[in-house]
Amino acid sequence: MTTRIATAITVLLVGLGLLFGAAPATADDAATDPPAGTTWSLQPASADAADGRVSLRQRVDPGASIDEHLALTNHGGTPARFAVYASDGVVTDSGSFDLLPGDQAPKDGGSWVTFGEVAQAQPRTGGGFAIDLAAGATIIIPVRIAVPAGATPGDHPAGIVAELLADSRTQVHLSTRVGVRVHLRVNGDIKAALATENVDLQYAAAWNPFTPGTATISFDIANRGNVRLAASSTVTLSGPFGVLPVSTDIAEGREILPGQSARAEATLPAWPLVLAFGEISLQPQAVGTDEIEVPLRASTTAVTVWTPPWVYLAVLLLALLAWWLIRRQRKRSAARIQAAIDAAVAAARTSDREVIPA
Repeated sequence: MTTRIATAITVLLVGLGLLFGAAPATADDAATDPPAGTTWSLQPASADAADGRVSLRQRVDPGASIDEHLALTNHGGTPARFAVYASDGVVTDSGSFDLLPGDQAPKDGGSWVTFGEVAQAQPRTGGGFAIDLAAGATIIIPVRIAVPAGATPGDHPAGIVAELLADSRTQVHLSTRVGVRVHLRVNGDIKAALATENVDLQYAAAWNPFTPGTATISFDIANRGNVRLAASSTVTLSGPFGVLPVSTDIAEGREILPGQSARAEATLPAWPLVLAFGEISLQPQAVGTDEIEVPLRASTTAVTVWTPPWVYLAVLLLALLAWWLIRRQRKRSAARIQAAIDAAVAAARTSDREVIPA
């Protein structure tokens, strides 16, 4: 069966929108082929127009509700169809903020978001709505964030996106979405804590015995609190009794959401002194303009790296082998010389006996 690939959609972020990753389209998102070069934006707004904010940032009590607005604008020259919906926020392995895949229902902050009445909007399976927007048109979307009474304190990241929809006849859809991040912090007992987990230690010896080897220390920075954090890390290493100390700093600027982790790695020179001892120090940091009322305390984790002196042992073994071979060769040479001397002495004695008459 021949598969027709949807025409790639060029997306221009206008204003202060945030670009999210691709998500599969659903069956009720059918529309005509979107025109190539369609551009659109989704921005925080007042009840009348976009207000210049970057995101929706709210601190709320459990059980409370917040009313907000978004402005969706079709900047293209032709009509287009959009799906507008909310979902939980995640941070990808590359450090980018994104939403859950379109086929996964939100269970946290994204599930608290509902939309008010929008003229000509059609309900969308999985939440949100679909709407046709004329060229150059802007609509204001009422948004309500209703926090459950039993919501836990801390950050509950979410996002709201406007996705340009593809033709249902297309068997492979390239879905592109522009969104606004929703920063939700539920008031209560705030905890800010990072932990070092899954430490992996590797050592590679240098073939040159006059240079140090390389110790590679990789580890997860796990967020064990309930607010998003960034981290700066310092890894130190030294030989027995603290000899030849080295250290390196890792600036991990990416945010780490509660319950998530980020992989970090440090590479340090290490002399092969059998064992190297050190520690990983984590210093939590606030992300962006976040305000964290509790102290951000550093944590340390001790590490030990096996640094076998294989090169030195090999050099010593070769030296011993060379010494043994030289000694053996000298013994053999001495034995041959002694044998020659003994043979000469014996021959001389025999000759003397033959010359002297009986």
